[in-house]
Amino acid sequence: MQTKGINHLALVCRDMAETVKFYTEALGMPLVKTVVLPDGGQHFFFDCGGGSLLAFFWWGDAPPAAPGIASVADFPSKPKTAVGSMNHVAFHMDEDQLDASIARLQANGVHVSVPIVVNHDDSPMGVARDMHDGVWVRSVYFRDPNGVMLEFAATLRDFRPEDVAHEPARALEPAE
Repeated sequence: MQTKGINHLALVCRDMAETVKFYTEALGMPLVKTVVLPDGGQHFFFDCGGGSLLAFFWWGDAPPAAPGIASVADFPSKPKTAVGSMNHVAFHMDEDQLDASIARLQANGVHVSVPIVVNHDDSPMGVARDMHDGVWVRSVYFRDPNGVMLEFAATLRDFRPEDVAHEPARALEPAE
């Protein structure tokens, strides 16, 4: 078996019209497919580039958002989410497009995290204030109208064998 990447990631929104406006206007992602579900819900798909789709379900009676459980409460101070939750969605972007993407987000009234561009490196903190040779990805974090944490990520180099240098952690309690 060999997969070819992500076909789509399906999330749940509170307002489909607001979600369509955000993804088509603020992010410029074309709406490519709409489905009305037998139970009255909706399932809409956006082209997020590279052959991948981002999809949203909408149900009028969906449970409310649960920040800090099913979504990030605050970035970067409270990034943890529950086991089985979706923490955030990161979209590939060329580094030379980051500044223009920030300007587009801000022009659309979207709050961008501080620091605005995060330089991820292999230091003990995992991030660096300034750009240096050890930075492997640069990111911009922001939220959609549903509270979904999104990221534009510019990977600066190919991964190498030494990038896998840590033993995986074990659960504190065994699964039931």
